[in-house]
Parts: sequence; C-alpha cells; structure tokens
Amino acid sequence: MKKTKNKKVAIITGITGQDGSYLADFLIKKNYEVHGIVRRASTLNTARISHLYEDQHKKNKKLFLHYGDLADAGTIRKIIYKVRPDEIYNFAAQSHVKVSFEIPEYTADITGIGALRILEAIRDFQVETGRKIKFYQASSSEMFGSSLPPQNEKTPLRPQSPYGAAKVFAYDMANLYREAYGIFAVNGILFNHESPRRGETFVTRKITKGIAKIKAGLDTKLYLGNLKARRDWGYAPEYVEAAWIMMQQPKPDNYVIGTGEAHSVKEFVELAFREAGLGNWKKYVEIDPQYYRPAEVHNLVADISKAKKNLGWKPKTKFKDLVKIMVRADISEVKK
Repeated sequence: MKKTKNKKVAIITGITGQDGSYLADFLIKKNYEVHGIVRRASTLNTARISHLYEDQHKKNKKLFLHYGDLADAGTIRKIIYKVRPDEIYNFAAQSHVKVSFEIPEYTADITGIGALRILEAIRDFQVETGRKIKFYQASSSEMFGSSLPPQNEKTPLRPQSPYGAAKVFAYDMANLYREAYGIFAVNGILFNHESPRRGETFVTRKITKGIAKIKAGLDTKLYLGNLKARRDWGYAPEYVEAAWIMMQQPKPDNYVIGTGEAHSVKEFVELAFREAGLGNWKKYVEIDPQYYRPAEVHNLVADISKAKKNLGWKPKTKFKDLVKIMVRADISEVKK
C-alpha cells in the first residue's frame, strides 16, 4: 500500500476496544493514516469507532480496517508488509482478568504470544526492507500482582492471573527484541484506565451501567465481587496520549502510567450511587462469590515519577470526575 504523502502511518491492533478506539481518534487528529486490525465475527463490534467511518471510495481516507487475528501470524505479517507502517500499537488481548482463569491457554496465546508474532514480523520486515517500525506494547499493572505498592518500572513482576502472566511474557519479548535486534519497542505499563467506552464486564462499567438501569427502573440489584480491592483508576483518553508520547521519544524505554492514587471498589460504588442520586448503595448491591478471583491482587498504585520527568506527562482527570463522567454517560445511554 502506497503511503499517503506527509502522513505517518500507524497500525492499531484491538482498534475496536476502549484504548484502540481512543488512540484512533487521537492519531487521526494528529493527521495519521490509521489502519486497524479487527477480528471477523458474525456480529459487528465496531461501535466504538463508528464515528470514524468514511465512504470507502472517498479520497484521502484516514481510517482503514483489515481482518486479522493475533493467533494468525501469516495474516499479521501480510498486513504489516502491505501497510508498511511507521508505528504499531498493540492493544489486542484477551484482557479480562477473571476470564483468563477460565481460558488460560487462549489468553496466553493472544495476550502473550500474539505480541511475539508482531515482533517477529517487524524483525523480518526491517531486515528485508531496511525500514524501521516503532512498536508499542500495551503492558499492564496486573503484571505487578502481589508486589507491594507503589509500583514503578523497577518493581518485581509477580502476576496473580494468567492474564498478568501473559502480559509479562509480552513485556519481556518487547524488551528482548529491543536489546537483541535494535527494534524501537516500548512498554507502556498502564494502570487501570476507564471511560464510557470501557467494556461492560469490567467492574467500573458494570457498576455505572448497573446504576443507570436501577435508576431507570429496569433493574433492582447490582451483583459484585471483592469490594476491598484497591486500584489506581485514570481516564483512558489521557493514557493513549501517553502511549503516543512514548513512541515519539529519541530512545525506546518502559514507562509506568497512572495517577498515583488508589481507591477501593467500595469507594467507586459509593461515589457512583451518590452521583446518580440513589442514596444508600447497600440497598442495591449484593456480593456474589462467583466474581472473586482464585488469586487476588489487593493494591495497585502507580509511581509515575519517570513518566513525569522524561515524558512531561501527568494525569488531568481526578477520580471523582472520572466516576461522574461514566455515571452520567450510562444514565444518558440507558435513557435513549
């Protein structure tokens, strides 16, 4: 594929997810030509990027979609050779921690080995063409697992789930290919980041969506698991901007991205119910043990000193404002 003049070209895996869709928004505003890889399914899963669709026959299009899967090395390689990107952002994963205990092999294949398949394709492409491709690996705070907070780039990785372990493998491969083959590979170790585009099975969105249904009279109860777990929650659009900034640095490196504050699931629940004007949350919330994890991660808090110093990045949206954004968005959506 011929590169559009004066435009950088980026490939985003997982473009239909929360992070991929926000990054697509961001890069298009930066005048990138964006290519997204989507899995073929019997139902469309492109709601988060539908606002970016353009007529396929229009000149100077900015968004192109390709069918592919991180389990299929041949197709990934074919897309890279066709598109000839400047940058690749790998956001594709089986990213639900609880589900990773139920399908650990699939999680390891997509979340872990999937990143390796991309890195191998980049290595071959660079050897054959002499052109460099920058690679961003979406690493996760779940890699830290049982390590005590606050966690930074030097904190030991002690994952407590198949998802966390798969992310550690991908993280290590990105580091290895950077050191062994000189590939510009960065790891963005992103702590929990939320938004109205968050998947509905993740606890924050499950809470705000459930509250919206209760407020509308469509439901009476919200079933949750461990309310004591503490997480560092930030606003997703700010985190994808941090990912882009990492890719513009002179040298590739690893960066922790978060807010530096931890809040419990219980705090999120309390704030969300208060924002919705529903009063005492205990009337509506039931604890269901099926939502407990076999191995729990109790406390994740980011130390973002390095990102502040080297990238000039810091979070803007406060925890209470994040909760407000999500609750209001879901109430508005349910009303429709």
